[in-house]
This record gives sequence, structure tokens and C-alpha cells, in this order.
Amino acid sequence: MISGSGMINYYEVLEVQPEAKADEIKRSFRRLAKKYHPDHNPGDKDAEEKFKEASNAYSVLSDDEQRQRYDRFGFEGIRGANG
Repeated sequence: MISGSGMINYYEVLEVQPEAKADEIKRSFRRLAKKYHPDHNPGDKDAEEKFKEASNAYSVLSDDEQRQRYDRFGFEGIRGANG
């Protein structure tokens, strides 16, 4: 997601290194999704936002083509593909 002061880093959101393999990314996403899922945190807007960020990050980093564009061009690389 984009914040007013800049952009978040999808690797930081998923708590993995840029060199992380697909299985590590998937494992980390599942752990975070379980932790921040709205069903487990009813009414917690912070948890809901973290869940959405993790989902967005995983959707990009789990797709080889999108991940390559993100690694090379950052958000501009994935924005062009989605719009």
C-alpha cells in the first residue's frame, strides 16, 4: 500500500528477505494472515490493515512475473501491469 510519506516494502510486510524462496514467502504470509485475519481480530482496524497489506504483498511476491517487475521497478512496475 502507498502511504502519504512513501511506500511500504512488500518484503518487510511479509518479514522476509528479498532473496526469500517461494515456500518461505508462502509460510510467512500464512503466519501473518492467521495472526491478522479479521475473523480473529473483530473490530481491530490495525489488524485489518496489516492483513490487507500482507495479502497485497503476497499476491505480488508469489507471482514470478510480478515479483520480477516489483524487484526491478518497484511499485511502478506492478502499477503498469494492473492498470
